[in-house]
Amino acid sequence: MLPPVDTSSVMALRARILAQSDQLGGLARAATPAQAVAPAGGAVPFEAAMSDALKAVSAVQAEAGDKAAAYERGDSQDLAAVMLARQKASIAFEATLQVRNKLLGAYKDVMSMPL
Repeated sequence: MLPPVDTSSVMALRARILAQSDQLGGLARAATPAQAVAPAGGAVPFEAAMSDALKAVSAVQAEAGDKAAAYERGDSQDLAAVMLARQKASIAFEATLQVRNKLLGAYKDVMSMPL
């Protein structure tokens, strides 16, 4: 038999979930590459776009490392936040590897084209 549910505890849990959701939304916006200053033609330079994307992935990985270290030291008790940060860093790294593989494949295709 389940114990009775206290409405205040449910509302407190809901508030915590909403706060964490807002934090994750802010992190997702911060993790997206910053818009580079567009040249006169309106296109973002490839080098700037790649650099911004790699910096964003590095920042997400550094944040995950910081959260894990804080949890290991006992400064934080939020294991869910640590796991979410680790998973986000893992996904960002995997996406970066996929982009690298696609670029490498395109480079090989161009280099093997007959002149």
